[in-house]
Amino acid sequence: MIEPADATGRLREIYDGIIEKRGKLADVHKIQSLRPESIVKHMDLYMEIMFTKSELSRAEREMMAVIVSVNNECEYCIMHHCEALNHYWKDRERLALLVSDYRIVGLNERELSLCNYAETLTGYPEKLKDDSLIYNLKVLGLTDNGILDATLVIAYFNFVNRIVIALGLATSESERQGYIF
Repeated sequence: MIEPADATGRLREIYDGIIEKRGKLADVHKIQSLRPESIVKHMDLYMEIMFTKSELSRAEREMMAVIVSVNNECEYCIMHHCEALNHYWKDRERLALLVSDYRIVGLNERELSLCNYAETLTGYPEKLKDDSLIYNLKVLGLTDNGILDATLVIAYFNFVNRIVIALGLATSESERQGYIF
């Protein structure tokens, strides 16, 4: 992992751009430093999935990110996306309940269904052969676009969780604060 102080050339440009846009550089970016362009592609994908216009709110997307990360036991992503979700919820006790068991948080029916979809697609994708989860999302008002967006969020966080876990990225206190949401 190449630290910002040691970065040169294109990697330095990428690091500086992320710091300028987001306020700091996350370790999840630094672990890709041996392949600088993967950082750019990763950020582009992240921004597309998490920040572009969608019928899913930002809070719903962050909530699904937390559920995927909990199911994958990815402490790094749980911490980051609980912080992001708290920007919207402003309730740490509710976040703790979400992490322990999303069914007891008092989520509305749509949120509960999105969490169930995230949990199932993450841990039991074979169960999606039964269309009931997708049907339930449609009954709750999600269009095919919204269901695609939910699926992309879930798939993206499964991807990132695996990178983080495989490369042994640990949660540090310095990573807990300071992001611009």
